[in-house]
Amino acid sequence: MHRSIDRRTLLRLGAGAALVPLGFSTPARAQSPGATKIGVIGSGRVGGTVGGLWTKAGYQVMFSSRHPDELKGLVEGLGTNARAGTVEEAAKFGEVVFVAVPYSALPQIGRDNAAALKGKVALDACNPIAARDGEIVKEAADNGVGETSQKYLAGTRLVRAFNSFGSGAMASEAHRAGEPIGVPIAGDDPEAMKVAAKLVRDAGFEPVAVPLARAREFAPPGGPLFRQALPVSELKARLGIAG
Repeated sequence: MHRSIDRRTLLRLGAGAALVPLGFSTPARAQSPGATKIGVIGSGRVGGTVGGLWTKAGYQVMFSSRHPDELKGLVEGLGTNARAGTVEEAAKFGEVVFVAVPYSALPQIGRDNAAALKGKVALDACNPIAARDGEIVKEAADNGVGETSQKYLAGTRLVRAFNSFGSGAMASEAHRAGEPIGVPIAGDDPEAMKVAAKLVRDAGFEPVAVPLARAREFAPPGGPLFRQALPVSELKARLGIAG
């Protein structure tokens, strides 16, 4: 069972607590998905699937693309918690932002939306693919995929998430009976990791937290855990995490 952020923790954090997204700034709102807005940047298979799971959990979600009219069928099928907009509108709308675009698009996303994204928790589901993304793939391999994402989404409170297995398994394994599937999340901001963990649970999975530097272990392609939807106990064992 997940726990909300308690008030004493926020008081200890002092000024830093002001950076917690509004939807998670108090225990009452942390327990109420409907109070939290999520902007989805990139509404293809991963963005559409995970964003859809959040709408069903009660979150207000804006799906976006360069052609928002093409998202009409997606949002109509998800009901009143879903809406469509441009990338710029989603970046402003979301108290939390979920980025699921081709990895080579990250520099422009970060540049064009720097003001709207500043200080927000950004869940990064983007993976560098050699056949698609060009030179940035080498940069991610050399410097670390998490570190590279943070460079191009500068100013965000970055967490790598929902990039270790495909959208088909995300759709079929969410809220499954028995032991849940583990979703590795990687980040260095403790409060952002708490926000990400809650979102993973509300989507129907169980988070397994590691530092940002370990993001390369489960994505991109070639990582030892890439494309593996594992029960949470097995994922922890493979990552060397006790419990």
